[in-house]
Amino acid sequence: MMKTIHIAASIAASIAAAAGIGICETRAAEKRQPNVILIMTDDQGYGEISAHGNPVLKTPNLDTLHGESVRLTDFHVDPTCSPTRAALMTGRYSTRTGVWHTINGRSMLRPDELTLAELFRANGYDTAMIGKWHMGDNFPCRPQDQGFAHTVWHLGGGIGNGPDFWGNDYYDDTYLVNGKREKFEGYCTDVWFREAASYVERNKDKPFFLYLAPNAPHGPYFVPDRYSAPYIAAGLPETMAKFYGMIANIDENMGSFRAHLAKLGLAENTLLIFMTDNGTTAGWIDQGAGYEYFNAGMRGWKSSAWDGGHRVPCFWHWPAGKLEGGRDVPQLTAHIDVLPTLADLLGLEKPDGPAIDGVSLKANLLGGDAALPERTIFAHVQRAFLPPKWENSVAMNRKWRLIDGKELYDIAADPGQKKDIAAAHPEVAQRLRADYETWWASLKPAMDHTVRYVLGGEENPMTLASHDWLMPGVEQAAWHQNQIKRGDPIKGPWAVDVKQAGTYAITLRLWPDYLEKAMHVTEARLAVAGVEETIAVKPEATAASFRVTLPAGPTMLETTLIRADGKQSGAYFARIELTGDAAKE
Repeated sequence: MMKTIHIAASIAASIAAAAGIGICETRAAEKRQPNVILIMTDDQGYGEISAHGNPVLKTPNLDTLHGESVRLTDFHVDPTCSPTRAALMTGRYSTRTGVWHTINGRSMLRPDELTLAELFRANGYDTAMIGKWHMGDNFPCRPQDQGFAHTVWHLGGGIGNGPDFWGNDYYDDTYLVNGKREKFEGYCTDVWFREAASYVERNKDKPFFLYLAPNAPHGPYFVPDRYSAPYIAAGLPETMAKFYGMIANIDENMGSFRAHLAKLGLAENTLLIFMTDNGTTAGWIDQGAGYEYFNAGMRGWKSSAWDGGHRVPCFWHWPAGKLEGGRDVPQLTAHIDVLPTLADLLGLEKPDGPAIDGVSLKANLLGGDAALPERTIFAHVQRAFLPPKWENSVAMNRKWRLIDGKELYDIAADPGQKKDIAAAHPEVAQRLRADYETWWASLKPAMDHTVRYVLGGEENPMTLASHDWLMPGVEQAAWHQNQIKRGDPIKGPWAVDVKQAGTYAITLRLWPDYLEKAMHVTEARLAVAGVEETIAVKPEATAASFRVTLPAGPTMLETTLIRADGKQSGAYFARIELTGDAAKE
């Protein structure tokens, strides 16, 4: 299903007027739609900003932004990476979008979703995505397929994941720039911010939407020594010192980036949003020796249904729009509210798309007295082929948190969620259970709809990676380069949709093609769309190649490579190319 985009004539006219010939630059800037920059870091918890009370970590630039912004102080996301990103991009609960896991074919954003990028692009904005995407590496799920005109990103869920360029280690890495590999110099976070600075400078004379998503401070915890050294000197364990050092590096880049915006004259009329994608990671590790980690009084961490897993910082700063001054918005809010809020706040025409779950926070951000509607917000951790009901879930409103449908906490009286009071308030628990039941029933159709990569379409040839194997059991796909290096004997199919019937060349590999590394495989098997073939393979071969005729339509593509030592696995990489149109053969 393709998306329908309608561009309102009035929007186009207002943008043209803002850049009109004969209007002085100052007046044009005043009339022009604001730029929007959304920055989301990876695995940085609410407590990992010194303005939130952290006694060890120093984040002076984030503290400055905190002091100048309108802050959503009870703001929630999903407890893991991909689901948060999908909900943020669409204003819809992530499960509706096909995203509820971070691997196993369940982190791929449905192509008929309306994204923030498509919203802004329909309203005359230039759009860019820089950093971590983690919602599908192939057509039609890539950022360039979802509304972003300029893209600089790494594949998979992190640097070092299986689909990522091999040899990437956070330093001098190779990333994809508008679909082509490009090698960069420097530390990854520095590269992302440097690319962002270059983008805004190139586009300073027109409105733009920039989604800047660093992969830090997600592990592995690599950072230049000068950032971790102060924390090692302070007596922190090495892992914690490096984790804090990664955040210190982000903070330094935030300061430089904001200074760059000011130098370009963009700071006043740029809406800058800062947030993170889930609760802390390294922060919860038991460090021993009496070390007590600061988590802003919350219980839990990433992948947890407790508040520490999904309550994160969220700052909105836009001087020209009166979003400044260090004000708090204490109402319960969530990632699903960002898209409808931006549309309302900036007067954007919303193209056709699925129904939105979030609400506009415009009045609250602007300091109005309008109360948000009474509502229950949900989050869950669903690392499974199909989401298990109730497991690792929270149903929440301003006062209450219901965990796994069983435990009830008064978050106002007990922010650390230490005392379960479900027995004392059965009517509250039952009401939240009923809300969850309604919500769960509304998700069921999405769970029955598998997102598929499209063969023979806009990305031809296409290289699939085992990160996206659709795994129906509890076993994980081979999602990381270390699993591939070990030769883990697992396999799974890719969910694909053959767009065009015809002849396809399908090449199977254990290693990326650019490594030209022998597989030591004796036999290769392919099963797709009713076609099953087996071929012998020379041990020194770097690939096993098939040529098959496929009908159009959805199917599963499964591979098996039998190695010289007798072990079997799927092909960790498969290159598929439409070479002949069935209608012409």
